[in-house]
Amino acid sequence: MIRLKSYDDIMRIKESGHILYETMCYLEKLIAPGISTGELDKEARNFIQSKKAKPAFLNYGGFPGSICTSVNEEVIHGIPGRRRLRDGDVVGVDIGIDLKGFISDSAKTFAVGKIASDVQQLLDTTVKCLEAGISAAKFNNRIKDIGQAVFDIADAAGYGVVRDYCGHGVGYGVHESPSVPNYPFRGTNPRMKEGLVIAIEPMINIGGDDVDLLEDDWTVVTRDKSISAHFEHTVAIFADRTEILTL
Repeated sequence: MIRLKSYDDIMRIKESGHILYETMCYLEKLIAPGISTGELDKEARNFIQSKKAKPAFLNYGGFPGSICTSVNEEVIHGIPGRRRLRDGDVVGVDIGIDLKGFISDSAKTFAVGKIASDVQQLLDTTVKCLEAGISAAKFNNRIKDIGQAVFDIADAAGYGVVRDYCGHGVGYGVHESPSVPNYPFRGTNPRMKEGLVIAIEPMINIGGDDVDLLEDDWTVVTRDKSISAHFEHTVAIFADRTEILTL
């Protein structure tokens, strides 16, 4: 069941999203060769708690980190730990903020030091995919319109689009209905109504579409070990506009 949000509730999710944006900016200043993903996680947790909020991912389904840190071929749900970032890596940082029961979700893939030009092109294209998805997320459009917009840009660039995982509703919970795939699909395809809050999150691979789940039961990696990028925003649908809540 899709749970539409009131205007007041959307504004509370937006407050949560602003803290998330501040957290992302704080971490961006720390991301450099030599820092560990576990250190980023600790810094994020302390920063979020200093804002009187909670990391929404911590202990969610047993996840042990406050944020997800996915390096290179890791697509999503990377567990923070001892791994130290190296020059030329990319790291996807996925953050959820719980502010008094209102949840926002956003992700960004960062370059660590100097990265290869083809990897930078992947990041730039994935940002364009996200922007296209948000542009398609309009009142009375259908969920499939988002996936088509994302897919068209990624496919034209020759990239793989992850199909096993997708965007989702968010706000009262970390994951809500509806699912928001990044590709054209068959099946339930609801119209976007006023009060819908969704996380749009392209996961784009420089290689093929296929992914695998590691033995830790969290980390998703590209099957061909190619680099992956992940960008995400939480957005709200109004009759006259679509608003990004994680800025």
